[in-house]
Amino acid sequence: MTASPPLVTVFGSLHYDIMVEAPDRPRKGETVTGHAWQPKCGGKGGNQAVSAARAGVRAAMIGAVGDDDFGRAL
Repeated sequence: MTASPPLVTVFGSLHYDIMVEAPDRPRKGETVTGHAWQPKCGGKGGNQAVSAARAGVRAAMIGAVGDDDFGRAL
């Protein structure tokens, strides 16, 4: 019988990150306008759970999100 990989359960934050592409990094006091964006799932807990799964362990995530479009996307 093959042993199951260990289970890691993460209790932590989940974030809906919006990554904006801009031509340059803004300098102090400067405003730079972005031209494209893409959503990314993040948060310390979410990132840890993904990292554990990529390392080959079974991962579970326990967190709370809002009842809005961003929360439902997570």
